[in-house]
Amino acid sequence: MKKITLFLISVFVVTNLLTAQDLDQPGAYMNAMSSTHKEMDQKYMAYTSAAAHGKRARKVEKLRLQVLESINKTLDKISDLPYYKGDNSLRQSNIEYVKFCYTIFNEDYAKIVNTEEIAEQSFDEMQAQLLLREKVDEKLKLAVDKVNKAGKDFAAKYKVNIIDGGKDDLGEKMEQAGKVNKYYKPIYLIFFKCNWQDNALTKALNENKVNDVEQARSAIIKYADEGLMAIEAIQSFEGDASLKMACKQALQAFKAIAEKETPKITDYHLKKENFEKIKKAYEAKSQSDRSKEDVNAYNKAVAEMNAAVNISNQADANANNKRNEAYKSWEDAVKVFYDTHVPHYK
Repeated sequence: MKKITLFLISVFVVTNLLTAQDLDQPGAYMNAMSSTHKEMDQKYMAYTSAAAHGKRARKVEKLRLQVLESINKTLDKISDLPYYKGDNSLRQSNIEYVKFCYTIFNEDYAKIVNTEEIAEQSFDEMQAQLLLREKVDEKLKLAVDKVNKAGKDFAAKYKVNIIDGGKDDLGEKMEQAGKVNKYYKPIYLIFFKCNWQDNALTKALNENKVNDVEQARSAIIKYADEGLMAIEAIQSFEGDASLKMACKQALQAFKAIAEKETPKITDYHLKKENFEKIKKAYEAKSQSDRSKEDVNAYNKAVAEMNAAVNISNQADANANNKRNEAYKSWEDAVKVFYDTHVPHYK
């Protein structure tokens, strides 16, 4: 799922005098400063791309460590640059920015990795982790804005003509990844909420806890109805409605399982419980003590039990098929959505 956008600092100097890296020229000094970020940004985008294209944070931990290594190298490069004619403002702002990136990747992202499995155990935990990712996005955006402002102030101070607002290919990819992640989050939470309850339903059925089954079943229907309404209010992403449609289909599948298949399965458990009581009472009597009514009641219970078994098995098969199709359709839609809208980067 993944999931933070780091915007490149792109400064293009317009002058015929700066054909070489003459650090006595303010434009060249700015270009030298900007170039120190290139490897760091590339490593970061590789990490973001891997996470966006379906790899869990823990599985791309090696890439996170590579980002940290690259950040340290970037810091060394900036530190090696001299003050510009005694002015340390641009250099210092970039040092602070890179140190901030190190903190983000060393602490915030490490927390995301460590809480990834916990987040999948409840809706609240998942929402909290996605909120953490969003906060990291915001913190990085503020840091980028701050260092960009420092660059503009430096350019204004030394009368450097810059073309602002242009982003190179890497910057555009990073920004696009951020837009996709922001769009994906609310749809994923709608899916996750219903999916989590479906998992609780399956667990309760396996443990034969009828009350828990009914609670989970009711919750699925409620969350599916709420989610279907919420999905209708979400616009397509750049004309692509595939993700919201996949979520809608998954919610409909979860609801159908809860409404149509689950009652047949719980009915079997209830009939089984009733059968066990009748069987126990029946077998407690000797054959000579069993009345015709006892035999008829027992045979009726056997017939009902056998019928319930067949109905339950078919309902269970139907539920599993619907569930598996919903999962596959959702996962395929997410993969295609990210592959379409977030360019792969290595």
